[in-house]
Amino acid sequence: MTRLPSPRRVHHPDRSSSEQGSAVIETVIGVPAFLLFVGLIVFAGRMAIAHQTVEAAATSAARSASISRTQAEAEGAASASASSTLASQGLTCATTAVSVDTTGFAAPVGTPAQVTATVTCEVDLADLSVPGVPGSKSVTATMRSAIDTYRER
Repeated sequence: MTRLPSPRRVHHPDRSSSEQGSAVIETVIGVPAFLLFVGLIVFAGRMAIAHQTVEAAATSAARSASISRTQAEAEGAASASASSTLASQGLTCATTAVSVDTTGFAAPVGTPAQVTATVTCEVDLADLSVPGVPGSKSVTATMRSAIDTYRER
């Protein structure tokens, strides 16, 4: 029976001792950067949804005002419609302001006119605990809706 020679072992310098602690350093640097990135994505998403909701409220307010018969009725309908849209979309505003320009109702019949609604919502950002984010952010949207040209005014 012949003996095979044993495989030679190649001696490498001990790498584990020279790289000790590098994973900890990578974690200390990487985790906060990753968390900040996630926080910015959440903040941007929250603001995009809030802006879209305020735009929908302004559109609804302008449309409700444009189908009303009088200026006073238009202002009340616009405010109610904007509040209803904000509530149905689940956006909680610290303060809400609805401004309606109903001067188009004074235009004579046959003259093109429009109603403009501006909705401003102060979005509370307190539930986002991202450093540097303010406590609230104001989101404003303005929309217009045409008044029927030949409708009795």
